[in-house]
Amino acid sequence: MTAPRSLGPLVTSQAVLAPLTDAAMFLVATVREGGEATVRELLEDMSALQRTVGFRLPGAKLSCVTGIGAELWDRLFTAPRPAGLHRFRAWRGPKHSAPSTPGDLLFHIRAGQMDVCFELASKIADRLRDVADIVDETHGFKYFDERDLLGFVDGTENPSAAEAGPHVLIGDEDSEYAGGSYVLVQKYRHDLRAWNALTVEQQEAAIGRTKLDNVEIRDKAPNSHVELNTVEDPDGNELKILRDNMPFGSIKDGEFGTYYIAYASTPDVPELMLRRMFLGEPYGTYDRILDFSTAVTGSLFFVPTAAFLDDLPE
Repeated sequence: MTAPRSLGPLVTSQAVLAPLTDAAMFLVATVREGGEATVRELLEDMSALQRTVGFRLPGAKLSCVTGIGAELWDRLFTAPRPAGLHRFRAWRGPKHSAPSTPGDLLFHIRAGQMDVCFELASKIADRLRDVADIVDETHGFKYFDERDLLGFVDGTENPSAAEAGPHVLIGDEDSEYAGGSYVLVQKYRHDLRAWNALTVEQQEAAIGRTKLDNVEIRDKAPNSHVELNTVEDPDGNELKILRDNMPFGSIKDGEFGTYYIAYASTPDVPELMLRRMFLGEPYGTYDRILDFSTAVTGSLFFVPTAAFLDDLPE
């Protein structure tokens, strides 16, 4: 996983490797039967829509990554699915579960400020209004120094920009879709009252890092979040994913959480992490953080290249 891989002919990926921003919106939609033609038209227009909105405020650096679910892929194209594209796998552990929820399209919209995210989301929704349903809309925001609402820095182990490509983008192992990616999303709701009742030391043991200065704990508990999410290939090379997680919340509704979004060149890696989190490694040592953070959604999408979207196959 650490060695560079060929992407074949020159390809232009979507903005998968774009840096984190101060604001993001996540839209997940299901498409009704008969809406396929309208969806194809929207997909081919996505780059133009982004330019239309982003041109008005170039400093916001608006981008949008569009993902397609397995079931919708079969309705849109006669071409075979990308090798790793399937419905999100649900996980049922000894105490906690990760559900699989409907999702045909994902729009990961991000920018330096929320207004341009909202404008692009509105235009997407207008195009889908008669043929699809938005089943989840989440507004994410940057929280201090890249922290989640549990108070810990999130995404520390993301690969650097220089090394991210082989971990995140498909190479010649699936050459027809080289330059694409897979994205897995889950919405986690936190019980902040119970979490904040713990001591800082108890919280650090659950995460596997110190809270103030974000230093990895040397002798981590086997059920700590960091321990269970550190995975290797048979040769001992660490397998990485690119997390673009964002906090979300509502004071009125008392809802606080993390929108987990992971990009990878194969869904096998984030799925391995989820299996270890929910089932434990060994079985039963599930991720301690799940006692305070509940997964309420789960979907998997393929992210084609920008060129693929601009000129869809028949």
